[in-house]
Amino acid sequence: MTSEAILLIARQTRNAREVLEEHADRLRRRAVVDAVEVATYESEPVRELRGRFERIAADVVYAVPICAAHTHETIDAVPAALSYVAGDVRYCEPIGRSPAVTEVIEARSAELRPVSEDVSLVLVGFGSSSKPYHRQTVDYHAARLREQSEYGEVLTCYLLQNPAVECVRYNATGDRSVAVPLFFSRTEATEERIPAELELGRGGVEYADPLGTHPRITDAIHAEVAKQRALGGDDASGGTSFEARLTRTKRPVATDGEGAPR
Repeated sequence: MTSEAILLIARQTRNAREVLEEHADRLRRRAVVDAVEVATYESEPVRELRGRFERIAADVVYAVPICAAHTHETIDAVPAALSYVAGDVRYCEPIGRSPAVTEVIEARSAELRPVSEDVSLVLVGFGSSSKPYHRQTVDYHAARLREQSEYGEVLTCYLLQNPAVECVRYNATGDRSVAVPLFFSRTEATEERIPAELELGRGGVEYADPLGTHPRITDAIHAEVAKQRALGGDDASGGTSFEARLTRTKRPVATDGEGAPR
């Protein structure tokens, strides 16, 4: 009988492991697969995770990056590290674009201010100077919230691209706003940089917690695994997925001391 495992992967931040463990515990209780593993790294996924990945014994491993959108690491270093998993790796999309995340954003905001037409909702993303993935994710949720919610306006801003976080206070038309960071755990950015650039001490802007351990995030992980299971590794939706191509082509580079033949 084929054994299956879910592997939750994230960069190590101030509470990333605790967040991943909470989702892993829920998935274990749901008996979604035979095992649920958690892996975090600080800066070098191949070097830090290789030994851990070699010990995963499942026949099929659903590797889920717990982040808002693809980064350089999830496109390059994480797929290379996954080459050390002995089983069939089904590399999943980052869960940030799940419809469930839209619900969590609204829930985090409503914890601070009731949804109404005189409230501006601000979505804060990390952004990227070279890749579109973070902007696409933030824009996706902003469009859904404009259509489905009763906020007076929904604005977007980023740490690494325009519109910048420090400008969003002046872009809001009203004087009552809630800013929700599209991050899954607490980081230096969510704890220090974003609050400073929002000038929270001036008042008028409430600042929500990261998406964290909200149960709907667990649902988003579960849904992504179910999608990959339905595809059966063949990407029956037509053509090879972006993530599948990454795990087939990315390997550690021998010249950096981490390469190894498989």
